[in-house]
Amino acid sequence: MESTKDAATILDVRSVVEAISTDDDNAPVYQVESLCMRCHENGTTRFLLTLIPHFRKILLSAFECSHCGERNNEVQFAGEIQPRGSRYCVEFKSGDQKMLNRQVVKSETATIKIPQLEFEIPPEAQRGSLSTVEGILLRASEELQALQEERKKVDPETAEAIDKFTLRLKECATGNLSFTFILDDPAGNSFVENPFAPSPDPSLRIEFYDRSHEQQATLGYLFDPSLSAEVNNQTSLNNIPSEGGVEPPHGSVGAVAGRRAIAQGSTVEFAEALFRYTAPEEVMTFPSTCGACAVSCETRMYLTKIPYFQEVIVMASTCDGCGYRNSELKPGGAIPPKGKKISVTVKNIVDLSRDVIKSDTASVEIPEIDLELTSGTLGGIVTTIEGLITKISEALERVHGFTFGDSLEEGRKDKWQDFRARLIKLLSLEEPWTLIMDDALSNSFIAPASDDIKDDHQLTIEEYERSWEQNEELGLNDMDTSSADAAYNATS
Repeated sequence: MESTKDAATILDVRSVVEAISTDDDNAPVYQVESLCMRCHENGTTRFLLTLIPHFRKILLSAFECSHCGERNNEVQFAGEIQPRGSRYCVEFKSGDQKMLNRQVVKSETATIKIPQLEFEIPPEAQRGSLSTVEGILLRASEELQALQEERKKVDPETAEAIDKFTLRLKECATGNLSFTFILDDPAGNSFVENPFAPSPDPSLRIEFYDRSHEQQATLGYLFDPSLSAEVNNQTSLNNIPSEGGVEPPHGSVGAVAGRRAIAQGSTVEFAEALFRYTAPEEVMTFPSTCGACAVSCETRMYLTKIPYFQEVIVMASTCDGCGYRNSELKPGGAIPPKGKKISVTVKNIVDLSRDVIKSDTASVEIPEIDLELTSGTLGGIVTTIEGLITKISEALERVHGFTFGDSLEEGRKDKWQDFRARLIKLLSLEEPWTLIMDDALSNSFIAPASDDIKDDHQLTIEEYERSWEQNEELGLNDMDTSSADAAYNATS
């Protein structure tokens, strides 16, 4: 009997692992016996593989011991680690208890900070959880209060300081104290709800960043600094002229080789959109480091000129180790003296096929549906107008992960569904609508529908003087190039 029971338990655990590796969203609840760490009797752990709409596939586990009443739960991510880390920063004002009900997904690699209290919850202190801001703070308060009776006997001063601190922490959890809630996750698998979705949240700020080598190591990626030196040495050896006296070319040369090199490191949409204008004369290849797994890889780069726009630098990276691919478009030349506002009226299918280059500093606005994306949203992309609307819809669904959750109020759910329907309806072209891109650095572009941009009456381009605040945000107010200008003039 005992061996049969053990076999069944092993089968259940294996079934959970198999369920994670499939795309079946109707996975049942699995149940296994596990040891209770409080009373050392056997309790029950239940596993459920589920998908948070427009967020991630997660594995929920709940433990319960019938002997001592011990209960706990945990959330683990069944998907992959994201290419970039994420940082959520929320400003809470005193007296606003309702905002503390924001749902929070905290992965096992995330750190929570409250700068006003000089308080930090490291990843190992609270494992992966699905809770609210209030729930996380109350749980931290309860864990700090553990063993306080014994601590008062051994170290009364420390115990008294902890009591005072937990009182302030509870004031934050009840909304009586203003504070800043920061959720930093190098794996990019954490999330903080926006209760105003699909409208922007004035209190929530989301940042995505490249992980450092230390964070890569924390996530389990192996990074050896000596690898970069080996790659550099190998590159130097490859550049030595051969015995025949003919030096190998630097990178891939020629338009055909350029098409092949860039297409291998980017999406089909990115490559096709760029080669509508001009083919590169030379594609340069140089060693770099993968932003996902920190392994040495190659980056290809070339310079091209887009008509009616400017000179741009295209960079594409491919990692053979983890398969990560990245494409970037960077502006070339000097910083333009003025900003640029581009407006286009979309009326037909030809307008949806217009090429669009959106830089990191460009904001996007569609007045007909009251949509406004601040600069930095979506990053720098090369696409079409149709592709831009599709990417905006996908980004909103990904960021607002709890949009269709069971706990969402019906009114807010209807509001989001109505906005999403209006966004997708733009592509049906039932009515004309306007796309506005405002770029303080003039690095964005919408292609004209005619050979001569003056004949395109649906496209308007307006240049304007940047404000002091815009220059300050871009770091131009403190930029001093007088020394470089003097050296350049002297050389000339």
